[in-house]
Amino acid sequence: MAGVDEGAGMALPAMALPAPGVTLPISGPPFSRPDPALIAGLEAVSSATASAILHQMGVRQTFIQGPLPRQAGAKVVGPTVTLQFMPQREDVASGFAQESIEKFSALWAVLEVIQAGDVLAIQAYGDPYTGCLGEMLITYFKGRGGAGIVVDGCIRDWPRVERIGVPLWTRGFTPNYASQAGMFPWAYNVPIACSRVLVLPGDIMIADDDGAVLVPAKLAPTVLRRTLEHEDWESFSRVKLAEGGALTTYYPLSEQGRREYEEWRGAPTS
Repeated sequence: MAGVDEGAGMALPAMALPAPGVTLPISGPPFSRPDPALIAGLEAVSSATASAILHQMGVRQTFIQGPLPRQAGAKVVGPTVTLQFMPQREDVASGFAQESIEKFSALWAVLEVIQAGDVLAIQAYGDPYTGCLGEMLITYFKGRGGAGIVVDGCIRDWPRVERIGVPLWTRGFTPNYASQAGMFPWAYNVPIACSRVLVLPGDIMIADDDGAVLVPAKLAPTVLRRTLEHEDWESFSRVKLAEGGALTTYYPLSEQGRREYEEWRGAPTS
């Protein structure tokens, strides 16, 4: 059964601010997490394969370009929880000389809804001056069972964070804390633009050495099915290419290659 996030909007008291009609943090509604069996199946799917299959399905803006893998060989597949940074405006939200104000923001609140296996996706507009997370918050994220973090921006405390071992995809590093520069943690559990990719809470993130790819939750079962089919014919193609078969016939499969593949797939195994 898919899990529902019961903690949304309940983590921390709201922070009332001077601007009329603005109360932070902003929280989206509860969302459903995908079936764990679906997540388990997708763990065998690479980001490259997911990106290619989604492209074939007509969904083309899925690769979160910019954030790079920070731990070689790391891979995560999990439901996405979202955090949105917005530009500061001094009459609405500002962290000027007040790092402690962050504990009443979406940055603290989002960590309270993290469940085991979740992937945190952060919209920060690629800002090079904002340290969206640091050692202490990432330690807490790991303690709650978070699987990985994809940041369209930077983090701080990298030497210590690296030792924590949480898989990370970031644009870089900075010494600044989250609200020290021009951004402020504004909302969580809301739709975000992560490097121009629309990310909805409960979507599935697949991230590995090639980068991070967003799989829309409603399309994930089809992606898994098509991946299994794709890997099956690629196994056939590898055999044929290793035997010296023609590349134009066996990768991708031509009509002739497809007929041979269907015969190969239907052949009894010994």
